[in-house]
Amino acid sequence: MANLYGRSYKKNELLTRVGDIAQLGGVKLCELADGNERGVRAADFRTGAGFNFRVLMDRGLDISFAEYKGQALSWYSSTGEVAPAYFEPENTSWLRSFFGGLLTTCGLTYLGQPCVDEGKSLGLHGRVSNIPAKDVCLDAEWNGDEYFMWVQGKVRETAVFGENIMLKRRISAKLGEAKLWIDDVVENLGYQRTEHMILYHINAGFPLLDEGAQLISPTVEVKAYDEEAEKGKPAHANFSAPVPGCKEQCFYHSMKADKEGKVLAGLVNRRFNNGQGFGLYVKYALEELPNLTEWKMMGEGLYVVGIEPTNCLVEGRAKERQSGTLQFLEPGEKREYHLELGVLSSIEEINTFAAQVKSI
Repeated sequence: MANLYGRSYKKNELLTRVGDIAQLGGVKLCELADGNERGVRAADFRTGAGFNFRVLMDRGLDISFAEYKGQALSWYSSTGEVAPAYFEPENTSWLRSFFGGLLTTCGLTYLGQPCVDEGKSLGLHGRVSNIPAKDVCLDAEWNGDEYFMWVQGKVRETAVFGENIMLKRRISAKLGEAKLWIDDVVENLGYQRTEHMILYHINAGFPLLDEGAQLISPTVEVKAYDEEAEKGKPAHANFSAPVPGCKEQCFYHSMKADKEGKVLAGLVNRRFNNGQGFGLYVKYALEELPNLTEWKMMGEGLYVVGIEPTNCLVEGRAKERQSGTLQFLEPGEKREYHLELGVLSSIEEINTFAAQVKSI
């Protein structure tokens, strides 16, 4: 049943009260029209629970805007929702179209620091987020007394004499719930072994991120990315107000899974709205994504925490190959990834979540 406005409703109970279910929630196709975002197709979701978000079909089916009851969940960069035609792959120019948002996908064949790998010059974080999806479909329908909404499509990274790899993505939500599901299948459509790196760049911002916010995770070990991160390692899970001149820090987390093989990690702000509490969590399979990178940036205007499940580290493909940890897809091989992102809307939900993580 759909949990709305403090009670549960069956399908017929809702349909007799509205002319169209879109009155309560659903997914709607739209197109952005201003400046360098012009022409980007988007799917706007409303779950009826106050959880609203936008999927950009022309940006790799990534998620930009996200809010809960008017409270922003995700960080937005100064670039905005840039159309893929403006993508600059060289060196660190990927950042010129990095909108942040709730999810930016990195990969599919390379990510991390720019490098030269086997003679190929590779920029920051890959191409997938700047490739428009094809065969896009969005819809919603009843399954018994539950109303589901979704968008799906295919994002293909390919080149003549190069890789031929495809991401099939489905993002779905349910009426009355403040969470979404990402179901991905990555397939090597080519006839040669292909490098495969993927990272889910989940970006939390103000007011969720604020002084006193904390990262809660079943972390077994934390390693600093560099000397700058080493300085902040003792306080990696605690966050301050914006700091002038602050430098970014990255940390590698080794995680422990629960009995079902799932990892739970989240950013929580117990002080939000005079102690009401506010949080964002991610749930995923450790077997699918064995690493998690934390991106901590407390700078002014660049005030963001990234929670980033991944199958690699972020030092570039050349180092991944050198260390022997680079993953590959054989011809015809498929790899699946499943993530759940959701809202923690109260101090009670935060405490329950914290207890779950502690039990792991």
